[in-house]
Amino acid sequence: MKALSVVLLLALLVSVQKTEKSFENQKEKNVSKQEALNESQLLTMQDTFSSQGEDLARRKKNEERGHQLYKMSNKILKHSKSKKDKEEAYQLLTKAADMGHLKAMEKLAAALLFGYHGPQNITAAVTLYETLAEKGSHKGQTALGFMFSYGIGMEYNQAKALVYYTFGSLGGNLISQMILGYRYWVGINVPRNCEAALTNYRKVAFFIADKLEKNEEMPVEKVRLMEKSENLSSNNDFLDWDVHQYYKFLAERGDTQIQKAFYYFLKAAKAGNTHGMAFLGKMFLEGSVAVTQSNASAFKYFTMAAEKGNAVGLWGLGLLYYQGKGVPVLYRSVCELGSWSEKFLTAYFAYQDGNIDSSLIQYALLAEMGYEVAQSNSAYILESEQVKILSNDQMYPLALLLWNRAAAQGNAFARVKTGDYHFYGYGTKRDYVTAAIHYSLAVDHHIAQAMFNLAYMYEHGLGIPKDIHLAKRWYDLAAQTSPDASIPVFLARMKLEVKLLFSEIQLFKQFTSSWKMSKLDTILQPHWELFALVVIVILLVLLIRNR
Repeated sequence: MKALSVVLLLALLVSVQKTEKSFENQKEKNVSKQEALNESQLLTMQDTFSSQGEDLARRKKNEERGHQLYKMSNKILKHSKSKKDKEEAYQLLTKAADMGHLKAMEKLAAALLFGYHGPQNITAAVTLYETLAEKGSHKGQTALGFMFSYGIGMEYNQAKALVYYTFGSLGGNLISQMILGYRYWVGINVPRNCEAALTNYRKVAFFIADKLEKNEEMPVEKVRLMEKSENLSSNNDFLDWDVHQYYKFLAERGDTQIQKAFYYFLKAAKAGNTHGMAFLGKMFLEGSVAVTQSNASAFKYFTMAAEKGNAVGLWGLGLLYYQGKGVPVLYRSVCELGSWSEKFLTAYFAYQDGNIDSSLIQYALLAEMGYEVAQSNSAYILESEQVKILSNDQMYPLALLLWNRAAAQGNAFARVKTGDYHFYGYGTKRDYVTAAIHYSLAVDHHIAQAMFNLAYMYEHGLGIPKDIHLAKRWYDLAAQTSPDASIPVFLARMKLEVKLLFSEIQLFKQFTSSWKMSKLDTILQPHWELFALVVIVILLVLLIRNR
């Protein structure tokens, strides 16, 4: 038994040793596998880091290359005027944009939208601007707001336009800030808010004023397309140049003491002296041989002085506010001197060259910023029915919108056009009452066309009570106001007299007694004017023959 126990014990020990050896072998195998796995993961991580490093290096190289192409493109566009060179520049710009260069993408998108140096491509511009907006580009956001506001390349949606303008403004875009300033000032899709308008205009105005003080810039002429002016240099009425470069005023003639005073006040103001700022404001407010009167410049210098507690500056601001010149209008007048006003020239030249769509988009952006001339020009182009980037059912509603905005800014011709749209039902329902209101407002500006139209409405009782005597009066006033209205007024008056004659003579009464008046009206009413004109022509022929 003892020997058996020893044998069993030995067998057990051998089994334990085998088990331990098996465990050790398994452990070694597991360690080997883990080491292999760790080594594999390490290699994978090294490959990943290597790949990321290569991607970063490639991306950096692309950015550098894109920046170089962008700089080369700008250099060619700045110094070359040939069409071939500009095409080459935009090819370089396209390559830079493809490499993801943000500024190149912005410039290329603008070129595609406005049709600079090549064909317009609204679809491509929208795609680029959407990408830019996603990247946080305030230029992309502003452009999308503009396109939503007119329905160019996408749906007409004022709510989305306002959202994009707001994001663009928060991003520091001056055009968005100016658009919001105008919208809050007038109340376009937002409640009228003078304070919000002032806040937006102020941001732009101080930036522009600073630029104007540092750089010599040329005034921009704003040509009204409806006047078909052929000579840009003769359109002095369209110059909008309120803030001049100061040393221009040191003229060789005039009161030299005033000139010297202006010079030293300017030096003092630039050195931070509040008295210099305040008295510069006073000189601009009053005007003299040394300086041209400018409320905008006066407001600028009075504000600078007032912000530092200068009493004269505070007095000047108080005076401007008292005169009604201190509200956003002054800031706005400075804002409108920004470099974007150069689009008035490029838009005009595009129109002259027959690039109607390019011209429209440039004018439309300026119109959105609140330029009255641009609003009138945009509406005028839409009326021409030569636009291809908008559908036919968009034309007249947009034109009416723009004429209405121009009219609200004091354009009497636009007021007449707004009346016409309601009278004939262009872009809106026919509404004689509204038409009469617009014509009456235009009459206050001594517009012969408005007087003639109002006379016609009194004659026929359209939107206002029928009154032949008032019709005669307005016809006469139209003729007195404009010699061009003499012939139309003469014909209209003759027509009135013939109608009165037929209503009074006994023959007409006998005729109506045997034939019911209602039946006569039914037959003749649609042709009364033609009938009266035929009678007038016969009378004129008889008069000429008997002379």
